[in-house]
Amino acid sequence: MNLSTSLGGIVYRFHHLKEVFAKANELKSGDILAGLAAETVQERIAAKVVLSELLLKEIRNHPLIPMEEDEVSRIIDGDLNEVVYNEIQNWTVAELREYILRSDVQNAELRRLSKGLTSEMIAAVAKLMSNLDLIHAANKIEIITTCNITIGQKGTLASRLQPNHPTDNLDGILESLKEGLSYGVGDAVIGINPVDDSVESVKRILEGTKEFMNEWKVPTQNCVLAHITTQMKAIRKGAPADMIFQSIAGTEKANRSFGISAELIREADELMKKQSTSAGPNTFYFETGQGSELSADAHYDIDQMTLESRNYGFARHFNPFIVNTVVGFIGPEYLYDSKQVIRAGLEDHFMGKLHGIPMGVDICYTNHIKADQNDNENLGVLLATAGVNFIIAAPLGDDVMLNYQSMSYHDIATLQETFNRKPSPAFYDWLVQMGIYENGRLSARAGDLTIFER
Repeated sequence: MNLSTSLGGIVYRFHHLKEVFAKANELKSGDILAGLAAETVQERIAAKVVLSELLLKEIRNHPLIPMEEDEVSRIIDGDLNEVVYNEIQNWTVAELREYILRSDVQNAELRRLSKGLTSEMIAAVAKLMSNLDLIHAANKIEIITTCNITIGQKGTLASRLQPNHPTDNLDGILESLKEGLSYGVGDAVIGINPVDDSVESVKRILEGTKEFMNEWKVPTQNCVLAHITTQMKAIRKGAPADMIFQSIAGTEKANRSFGISAELIREADELMKKQSTSAGPNTFYFETGQGSELSADAHYDIDQMTLESRNYGFARHFNPFIVNTVVGFIGPEYLYDSKQVIRAGLEDHFMGKLHGIPMGVDICYTNHIKADQNDNENLGVLLATAGVNFIIAAPLGDDVMLNYQSMSYHDIATLQETFNRKPSPAFYDWLVQMGIYENGRLSARAGDLTIFER
């Protein structure tokens, strides 16, 4: 395996595959924090050259975290389709990129290809892509999943309605929920981040949202984003949950810092098969974000983008309904400014799609990062172009519980109208019946909460 190259009369030698992967990354403050980033633009280009010439089988045969040390590595390798892998193992990473971007290679070919790719291979090819490459390639891929309703069809843009409340007041949650629905938001999920991570609070919110959904026959899914063990206890006590949620990471050690393991996820899967209130078969909601492994000191000297790709390999194993990266939430230590957030959002979306998972994005930033709402909207436009499955929306783009900035209900409608996208079919039909949509777009009644008065 050759890990050196000569550029401009200078020989660049890299000590191991981890170093090549990290230094081939576009600049990220998290990689600088971890001491992994290329020191110069020239070194970054050299690392990309070396990476581009590696064979896919060399990446598989030199795991960044040995399988005997990490269950995420074992899951990623164990899920590989050996027939597809054997067809492509002698491709270089550059050849993989060229194949993905070919105009005659579309959804079916890319979905089949993904079965023979490890997460590290997918991360490697993403490192060689421009932003436009990432957009173009992701837009080819259609990932359709079903919980209560089906989302992900071409020509649609779904959304998560996030009616959080700073005290978990159910009346406040329901008022925000009504507002979101009145703007056509919420087909991916009505998902609430609770302040109180107790079984009783989770059960109360699930019951309140499900009662509202049943009363108004809203075709969507409910979920409360507490820890998975809390949700499981609530479900065993009869809480009506359509999906079960958990934040995940790209290493076993980082997952354990979250209080989870593959065994626990499998236990939750069995529970949902027996007690989910949705039709299924997809009942998992996973959330990720570049930098989480480094923040848990569980990154094994691997760059944050590659670890993020491993998240998706772990998620793929459990056939989720939706997955999203919370792209600018962790802070400037990991993604310093809007340029880095936009790049990470496009990387994450592409890598998720190439894994074959239903990828969404929480387009967001915290108030101590160098970004603003215009940057959010820019990334929203790019991801809509890239065919993102869903986007998260909060009232006025301001989450009053989590204290960060996201996309607003209005932003979702604007993106849909601008790019001629509709909500998911069953949800769209309901919006028409409710008078919220008319002639393919929001009606004059949009935003009118009296829609939900008897």
